[in-house]
Amino acid sequence: MNSFKQLLNETGATAPMGTWIMSASPIVAEAIGHAGFRWGVLDMEHTPIDLMGLVHLLQAVAGTRLEPVVRVPWNDTVTIKRVLDAGAKTLLIPFVQDADEARAAVAATRYPPQGVRGLAAMGRASRFGTVPDFAATENTRIGVIVQLETPEAVARLEEIAAVEGVDALFIGPGDLSATMGHVGQLMHPEVLALTADAVRRARAVGKPIGTVGGTPEVVARYREMGFTFLAIASDLGLLMRSAQATLAAVQPQAAPAPAASTGAY
Repeated sequence: MNSFKQLLNETGATAPMGTWIMSASPIVAEAIGHAGFRWGVLDMEHTPIDLMGLVHLLQAVAGTRLEPVVRVPWNDTVTIKRVLDAGAKTLLIPFVQDADEARAAVAATRYPPQGVRGLAAMGRASRFGTVPDFAATENTRIGVIVQLETPEAVARLEEIAAVEGVDALFIGPGDLSATMGHVGQLMHPEVLALTADAVRRARAVGKPIGTVGGTPEVVARYREMGFTFLAIASDLGLLMRSAQATLAAVQPQAAPAPAASTGAY
């Protein structure tokens, strides 16, 4: 069974807490994995992480409790194929707008006849050819999470959630706020209202739904809404806030650094 989906099944009413891996550093990723987070997004969309960098990150967290979720740069069949061949098992697909795009995302993760993924039996995905019946069983090991990042996507939540192979939904709060005309204002009442509506509707159709918040206060608001899984901050966000707070404590006369907005993670 896919480990991330198993994690969601095991946690029940308690939303498992994750974080974002943006630094592209295997050492930092390994440390974050030992910090206690249950899952983490290895983000290839907004970071310098390339394919070989992804392999190193997957190797780094393999010895920790952290379940890796790889966010691909785009809903692209070739990119998805290469990321899966590199050993990723759960993907976060950005900017899915409708059921057709969700079906395309799922198809890219599946071997025929369920999908269009090209077959490569030798590589990290098959543990270098040692997984018995790899091609026949690999489809069952893949998890697909699709991001809803616009009001239009949220409006189509039920049809996207109904696509076979979509295992979970994810609200992208930054882009959602931007496409609603409230750039960076994740706590704007209109953004919060649409987010809460998305959670209610996802739960009504029985589909897990997650999101990310920059601070404990923001995550607490999301937890109250009923999100199934949550992420807080990122490796770089945690580093920068601790660094700024430490510097301010020992050098109070220095000009304070700009406070991180609630949208920064």
